[in-house]
Amino acid sequence: MDFQDASDEFSIDDVETVIKSAVGSVLTDTEYKPNKVNDWCNSIISAILKGLQSLNRPYKYAVAVVLMQKTGAGLCSAASTWWDASKDGFCKVMWGNGTMQCLVTVYGTHVNVDTPDDDE
Repeated sequence: MDFQDASDEFSIDDVETVIKSAVGSVLTDTEYKPNKVNDWCNSIISAILKGLQSLNRPYKYAVAVVLMQKTGAGLCSAASTWWDASKDGFCKVMWGNGTMQCLVTVYGTHVNVDTPDDDE
């Protein structure tokens, strides 16, 4: 039996809210400092994963953060996925201030959860 509740769908709006909150809490009022980039990236990822976990949805998540100094250089990013487009999804958010840019991408793959009736 295939089980999927509408509330279990990958919600780009919910994930985007989590990403923006995490990035804002870590990078608001900061200036680019190369020695802080690792800490900032780890803090952003940790906050995003906690926020996604609080959504309580049956997904496994992968989070990628690119943080770079704003120098006028370009950034090209690409990804390829092979998944169930009706259940899985991704969300990307670009954030920036006067000294840096941050690109966050969250990938969510649906985990099949059996209903109690399926165990019998």
